[in-house]
Amino acid sequence: MLILGIDTSCDDTSASVVEDGRKIWSNSISNQTEIHKKYGGIVPELASRRHIEMILPVVHEALQTAGIQLEELDGIAVCNGPGLIGSLLVGCSFAKAICYAKTKPLIAVNHLEGHIFSSFLEEPTPEFPFLALIVSGGHTSLYTVEAFSNYKEIGRTRDDAAGEAYDKVSKLLGLGYPGGPVIDRLAKEGNPKSIDFPRAYLPESFDFSFSGLKTAVLHYVKRHSVIRDQLSEKSGYRSENSSFILHPSSLPDIAASFQASVVDVLVRKTEWAIKKKWIRRVVLSGGVAANSELRKRMKAMGEERGVEIYIPPLSLCTDNAAMIAAAGHHHLMAGNIAGLDLNPQAYLPLA
Repeated sequence: MLILGIDTSCDDTSASVVEDGRKIWSNSISNQTEIHKKYGGIVPELASRRHIEMILPVVHEALQTAGIQLEELDGIAVCNGPGLIGSLLVGCSFAKAICYAKTKPLIAVNHLEGHIFSSFLEEPTPEFPFLALIVSGGHTSLYTVEAFSNYKEIGRTRDDAAGEAYDKVSKLLGLGYPGGPVIDRLAKEGNPKSIDFPRAYLPESFDFSFSGLKTAVLHYVKRHSVIRDQLSEKSGYRSENSSFILHPSSLPDIAASFQASVVDVLVRKTEWAIKKKWIRRVVLSGGVAANSELRKRMKAMGEERGVEIYIPPLSLCTDNAAMIAAAGHHHLMAGNIAGLDLNPQAYLPLA
């Protein structure tokens, strides 16, 4: 069974052909980082306009790489939320047009469900039940997954998502966008114990909170930096924009200490869920799952606790259409077919 997956939930335009929810025939992605980096984050209007430009060539490339025609597909799976509504509209409209023109089943897939099934695209695959920790720029959530379509959210962020905290701290430190990869690289040069940033463990629940950590980094930077305008006055030149200046040698330590706080919380909360729910399998997914320290620490925790840890390859951690096709396969097998009146939803809970 061949499914064409389409994902335009945020800033990546992606199309993929997947066989039986497991074997990737193609996975084409058009990235928009260069468009948004100068703004320090994603500009929704620019993202949706770029999707309009790229959706046709990306789908064409996916089909060409797979060596198939639209007529050979068994269904079209599209992400209908959550995400940026303008971006989602492009993917959903395109998928509905194909299904109408070629009389193909339309399959609606929740973006978070796609992240869960990204671990089914590489051997070994997890068996049910398992815990799923989804960590990205827009989501930090913990689920119990008893079976396909049987998900229960047991924890979520109360404020910033982990990936969002990375981006905001990176912008604060003047490191650019996206923040995750650059902080991960810089942290390798620093001492993670040099600064004692807070850990919001929230022991009464499985919820997360990263807003306080972000504020703690801001206060640290204010205490250990000078103002650009002060430097400008000494040199006889006044900058129009005031910003903080840190000594370059302190940046790796800040990055490493910030990252240690985020990873400590993610691993510890997952460990608590393992003990409480008596589930011995964990799936880690989402863009932040590409973080080298998180991957290392989660695997180490699994070995120590005798727990199976499943983490997708780096190419399947960030948004991609292969994971949408993988989840779409299970929906098609279950007969979950969407109507051509399908509308995307910016907010779409999984459980």
